Amino acid sequence: MTMPMYVSPEQLMKDRADYARKGIARGKAAAACTYSEGVLLCAENPSNTLRKAGEIYDKIGFMGVGKYSEFDQLRIAGIRHADLKGYSFSRDDVDARWLANQYAQILGQYFTHEMKPLEVEMIVAEIGDSSQEDQLFHLLYDGTVMDTSSFVVIGGEADLVREKIEQDWKSGLSLQEIVKLTTSALSGPDRSFSPDELEIAVLSRGNGRRAFNRIEGEELNGLLA
Repeated sequence: MTMPMYVSPEQLMKDRADYARKGIARGKAAAACTYSEGVLLCAENPSNTLRKAGEIYDKIGFMGVGKYSEFDQLRIAGIRHADLKGYSFSRDDVDARWLANQYAQILGQYFTHEMKPLEVEMIVAEIGDSSQEDQLFHLLYDGTVMDTSSFVVIGGEADLVREKIEQDWKSGLSLQEIVKLTTSALSGPDRSFSPDELEIAVLSRGNGRRAFNRIEGEELNGLLA
């Protein structure tokens, strides 16, 4: 009888983390930034059908990078969880912190117990009644959760994009200012995006109860001008 090859737990976790990071790094970067009226969700995405950003609930948005089929399944699961909790209790009981914790449990379970970890990195964003109450939650492939009220960058070359945004980001920027800052950081100094290469959405306090809205067409052209 042959004995199975022994792999230490430390090496196993390291191999899984390296595998997930390599899969995520192959994707284009995406960013979520707070501004004066809410949260901007921005990504380089030439596809008109495969969306990286989406709406979860009234004032909660989602953005994912990595393997599309995996983060889209998590987006759909988040919508179902939020709808069920809002229907069973109250719409006010559904918030980004609760949802981020749900996602963290799922990601941690896959990373620890499954053969292959999920190759995803995600952002859960929520706007409050004022800019001081806006929240961004950054979720890693292993279930780690980090929260901020400024900006989050995920995906390939995230460190470089993060440094560029950090140089000029400040609270209270207008929508056009934050769009220009974010797209400039994502594109780099050697090129610029056309509207067809971008996916941009906002969670805005000016949109009523359903805060999520995609920015496309002439509106996007005006912001990039």
